Parts: sequence; C-alpha cells; structure tokens
Amino acid sequence: MSYTTLAGRTAVITGAASGMGEATARTLASHGVRVALLARRADRLTALANRIEADGGQALAVPADVTDAASVDAAAERIHTAYGAVDLVVNAAGVMLPNPVTDGRADEWQRMLDTNVAGALRVIRAFTPDLIAAAAAGRTADLVNLSSIGAHIAFPHYAVYGATKAALTYLSQSLRTELGPRDVRVTNIEPGLTDTELGGHIDNAELATQLDGMFDALIGLSPDDVADLIAYATSRARHVNLRQAVVLPTRQA
Repeated sequence: MSYTTLAGRTAVITGAASGMGEATARTLASHGVRVALLARRADRLTALANRIEADGGQALAVPADVTDAASVDAAAERIHTAYGAVDLVVNAAGVMLPNPVTDGRADEWQRMLDTNVAGALRVIRAFTPDLIAAAAAGRTADLVNLSSIGAHIAFPHYAVYGATKAALTYLSQSLRTELGPRDVRVTNIEPGLTDTELGGHIDNAELATQLDGMFDALIGLSPDDVADLIAYATSRARHVNLRQAVVLPTRQA
C-alpha cells in the first residue's frame, strides 16, 4: 500500500536493530521517510542502514542505549546535525522478561522499567521540542509508542512486563492532553502475539515453551504487520489522530 503523504518526513525509531523497530524503519523508508535508527547493536544498525540505502532510501545508524540519558542526548545531537529537526518519533525499544514475581528478580524488573518506561521518556524528552516546532510550522508531527495487549490482559508471570506496558499506554493517553492542543498526534499501538526477538530474552524454560505453543496455535503477527499499521496511522491528514490501536492475530481472543 502506498502512503504518499509520508514522503519527505524525518523519523527517529528506537529498537531499530530488530523486530518491530527494524520493520518500521524499512517500511517508513520505503515511503520516502528519512530514518534515524537507534539501538545498542551498531553492527545491526549499519547493516539495516545499508540495506535501506541500497533500496533507494535514506538512513542514519545511531548506536544508542535508551536506558542511558547521556546516550540518548548524544544521539539526538547527532541526528540534529545530520538531518535537522524530526517530525516523527517511534518508541519501539522494549524488553520482555517474564518470571513469577515471587522469584524476586529485581534486576529484571529494573531493566524493564529502564527500557520500556524510562527509556521511552528519555526519547520523548529529547525530541518533543522538534515535534512541537514541526506542528507549529503547519507540518504533521507524530509520536508513536509501541505498548502491548499485555497492558490490559493479565498473563501469569508477566506482571512486571504488563505493568510497564500499562504505564506506556497511560503515558500516551496523558500526553495527548498536553500535545494534542499543540497539534502533535500521539498514537499508542498495542500488538498481541508478534514474532520478534522478545521471546528469545526469556530464561524460564517453561514460559519459553508456553510462548512457542501460542505461536503454533495462534499464528502470530509479523513485525511488518505492525509496521504497516504505523505507516497507515502516521500518513493520515494531520488533523486526524488514530489515537489507540489494538492489533491481534485473528485467532487471539
């Protein structure tokens, strides 16, 4: 599908080394968006940037860690030097580490909080002035947060992950009250079962097997499915905000 209104825009995409972030970068670039790719794995970012440019797009690999404020600020400076102000931000960086709360895995809790919640906030702090300025100049400005159906549906042993995603969903809702009156759109997307690297982070064999069984039964989404939804939402007329989208595999209730 063609989203011609995206051409000429400039996007920042976190979590761009894999999964939904990578797919979003490829999809937006294919529609004429200059994409700044943020993630920790520099080699993956460079390979993706090369692939996008070989296909005729524009991409900038910017290794950064969203859990580190100084790293995010340095990334923003580099992007502004190379591309100027941005008008589209996609918070796709995330980590999912399920385990029973009674295991007391405080290190995992902190990692999920630092990445899924505070990481998104660091990126928002770095680029919201760009979005506000773009909107004030009459251009389309978008902030897209990738949450999860886990923000609403409780799954055993995913309590902390779900809580971080519920926080991101609420943050998106609240930010609309601040940014909407300034013509900046905020879109919150909650995918269901999606085939990404998140499952590979699980160190609990029982939960990993359970997740594999869900994929066998439900036929999960691909990252490209979610990326296409992001492209659709951000290509609407600037007065139209697709504020909340839950996207699930057809078989997932």
